[in-house]
Amino acid sequence: MVSAGNTAGTSANSAPPVSATPQQGTPGNLALQYRAADTNASDNQMKPFFIIKNNGTAAVPASSLKIRYWFTIDGDTPLTFHSDYAALGNTNVLGSFVKLNTPKTGADYYMEVSFSAAAGSIPAGGTSGDIQTRINKNDWSSFNEANDYSFDPAKTSYANWSRVTLYQNGQLVWGTEP
Repeated sequence: MVSAGNTAGTSANSAPPVSATPQQGTPGNLALQYRAADTNASDNQMKPFFIIKNNGTAAVPASSLKIRYWFTIDGDTPLTFHSDYAALGNTNVLGSFVKLNTPKTGADYYMEVSFSAAAGSIPAGGTSGDIQTRINKNDWSSFNEANDYSFDPAKTSYANWSRVTLYQNGQLVWGTEP
């Protein structure tokens, strides 16, 4: 049942009862492509590369976006983030690591990539260009990426990949969290 209220009062409940059927939402204007630049699942660094696609009709400020790459740390060791190359400018790409309070299948951490205001905007119908990131443990010990949620060694060319997630102003707009 539905009723409405404001400063003038409250309406009676609707009659007959109202029903609604959920609909699938329309796809968003942003998509995230991923490429595994290092397909060796057991070496001492990870190299997830990304391209953000803007399929919309308005530019999107890069600073409103965040990418999350989900993985298992394989030994709780401090990590280092590198932006090896970015069309938006290396110094405009920021990285941090978040440990999940409750581990999920294939992830107990995520790398979050964000962008400074100086990164500019992703134009309507355009892309961010390459965003080449790299992760290593401070002691240079090896990872086991084979069980990581976001890792896909078959993606040696950029492709849409739902296991890396993209957020705009804090809202999930692409991908599926583990």
